[in-house]
Amino acid sequence: MQTTYKTGAYAARQSRSMSSESSQTPEHAPEHVREHAPGHTPDPASAPVRFDTKIAVLLREDLEPWQRLNVTAFLVSGLGPAVPEVVGEPYEDADGVGYLPMFRQPVLVFEGTKETLKAAHGKALSRALPRALFTADLFTTGNDRDNRAAVRAVPTADLDLVGLAVYGPRNAVDKVVKGARMHH
Repeated sequence: MQTTYKTGAYAARQSRSMSSESSQTPEHAPEHVREHAPGHTPDPASAPVRFDTKIAVLLREDLEPWQRLNVTAFLVSGLGPAVPEVVGEPYEDADGVGYLPMFRQPVLVFEGTKETLKAAHGKALSRALPRALFTADLFTTGNDRDNRAAVRAVPTADLDLVGLAVYGPRNAVDKVVKGARMHH
């Protein structure tokens, strides 16, 4: 089920004189401004979208900036193939040049302590949410085969987690990342 998703407030408010023409809302105004105009009929195709699911990445707070970017990229790369509904349609520019599809919804990035990450991992496992992990050992490997072997060599409780991505219902993902803070 999809509902409305609003990404921000309309910042470009215009002042108008008190003429009869000024009582009409301009067609280029955002939907959330136009929807309250007299006689306005909302266009369902142009309405903002709100998802009942969430994609979240949780990073350990002590990572270097390059590590944060690298870990985030690796983590989210696992979600698309495992959960194809998170991927939207391909893009095309005005000249007809095609581009790959991307996630259909925002990815929220959080940070927390090693303990917060360990707790989040346990919650993601207990809720059986689709998840991807990145351990500290993966910084020393150089290919996918060695990455998988490095994870396979460590019991679940002993994984040295530096990143975790989860996807699922909003409330379940919120519970997983509880105690973490938005990355800045």
